[in-house]
Amino acid sequence: MTPPAAVYLDNAATTQLDPQVLEAMMPLMTAQFGNPSSIHSHGRAVRTAIEKARKAVASLLNTSPAEIFFTSGGTEADNTAIQCSIETYGLTHAISSPLEHHAVLHMLQHLEKQGKIQLSLVDIDEKGHINLAHLEELLAQNKRVGASRSLVSLMHGNNEIGNLLNLNRVGELCRSYDAIFHSDTVQTMGHFRHDLQKLPVDFMVGAGHKFHGPKGVGFLYVNASQVKIHPYIYGGSQERNMRGGTENVYGIVGLAKALEIAYRDMEEHQQHITTLKRRMIERLVEKMPEVRFNGDSADVDNSLYTVLNVSLPASDISDMLLFSLDIAKISASGGSACSSGSDVGSHVLAALPGLDATRGYVRFSFGKYNTTEEIDYAVDTLVGLYQKELVK
Repeated sequence: MTPPAAVYLDNAATTQLDPQVLEAMMPLMTAQFGNPSSIHSHGRAVRTAIEKARKAVASLLNTSPAEIFFTSGGTEADNTAIQCSIETYGLTHAISSPLEHHAVLHMLQHLEKQGKIQLSLVDIDEKGHINLAHLEELLAQNKRVGASRSLVSLMHGNNEIGNLLNLNRVGELCRSYDAIFHSDTVQTMGHFRHDLQKLPVDFMVGAGHKFHGPKGVGFLYVNASQVKIHPYIYGGSQERNMRGGTENVYGIVGLAKALEIAYRDMEEHQQHITTLKRRMIERLVEKMPEVRFNGDSADVDNSLYTVLNVSLPASDISDMLLFSLDIAKISASGGSACSSGSDVGSHVLAALPGLDATRGYVRFSFGKYNTTEEIDYAVDTLVGLYQKELVK
């Protein structure tokens, strides 16, 4: 087969901007240049564009525009939810997992190091499933000692191994113990439908570049009926006094357009991407019987359908695997696990019990622009790299 010019299989890191999104952004990058905080006509026109985008996002998520706050991305939104809820409510206990994105883990570890909170990490099994019984035990223990409310921060879809958390079960558990529930939904926003009138969550997060929108813009949902927090960034009255600083106007408009497209075409894209993922799994198993898959990523019907985490046979090429794929014009990501846990490319894989440090690990993540030909080329290239090693 004729190899593609380049194969991009790192959509969990970022996605290609949809041309329709760029088209929606262009007027705000050219003719509509006013400062949205200005009261004159130039400013009012841009303010209208921001509020229209806010209403669009809120409508898609079935919530009020007053509960959507635009940020610089998912990291800021996560940091805001965590730090501001802890400070606003005087929380001294937080529960998370070792599999969370660093936007969550590093913030919680920082607050623990400052002596502001005690951080508890919920147990996980070898597949990366959250032990809900242990979560309840941690919540109950905190309540028994008469401490303040707990903050629970657990992601909906894991960006590396594709595991999905049951938001309803965890949310109801948090409600029963009067805990505040924050979920990093960066990987599932735009890929799954979220009905915020039904989900028992207090904070949720989105980042535009994960669903074919622009980089540098995201949003935080704050459940106004359950929580109220002070700002994370001071310096102005923007975002209804919740985030100082002139808004990233064209980013906000682009994010709203991208989410609109994602919801409009979600079933079509999910079917297309799921077909690609199944094909890669089937072809890898057929051509490399020793291949394994981490977490739930190979359980196509019950995982984040955009992510496949592959564990390859032990080989001398494992350390250079991503580099070798890059030379073949295939973009993917991952990390090699180290048995000591001190030099690990992926903290998620390192946290999984029983991981074989001698194997090579790659995360392939798919998007709506990927093709069957690209999947076949990636599999054939991967197989070819290991076959060359065996010949040696």
